[in-house]
Amino acid sequence: MTSPRATTTLWRPTGPKELALVRELQWRAWPPRLPEQPIFYPVLNEDYAIKIARDWNVKHDGAGFVTRFEVESAFVARYPVQQADGRTILELWVPAEELDDFNSHIVGSIEVVHEFLRAVPT
Repeated sequence: MTSPRATTTLWRPTGPKELALVRELQWRAWPPRLPEQPIFYPVLNEDYAIKIARDWNVKHDGAGFVTRFEVESAFVARYPVQQADGRTILELWVPAEELDDFNSHIVGSIEVVHEFLRAVPT
C-alpha cells in the first residue's frame, strides 16, 4: 500500500484568457508562459490571490478568478518563497522553462474558488 503524497496548496489569480487555456488543458496544467512572462508565480495565500484577481485582473481584463491547486510538497520545496511587498505577499517564482515539470507535479485538478466581474453601470 502506498501512502498519499504530501501536497502544498497554492493559489493563482488569473484573467479570463489564461483560465480558458487551463480549461483546454482539462484543469490539470498551466499553459506555457508568453515570451514577456519569464516567471510563473503561484501565491501562498488566498487573500493575496483575491486581492490581485479583484483589484488587478478585473481592472485590466473585465474579470478575475482565483484558482486553487495542490502540488507535491517535496517538489515545490525547490522554489524559495519570495516576499513580494508585505509580510503576507508570498509567491513562488517558477521559471517559465520549468513549468512543464511543475505541471507534472500538480496533484488533482485546478479549481476556481472565486470569481470577480466588472460591475456593469445601470
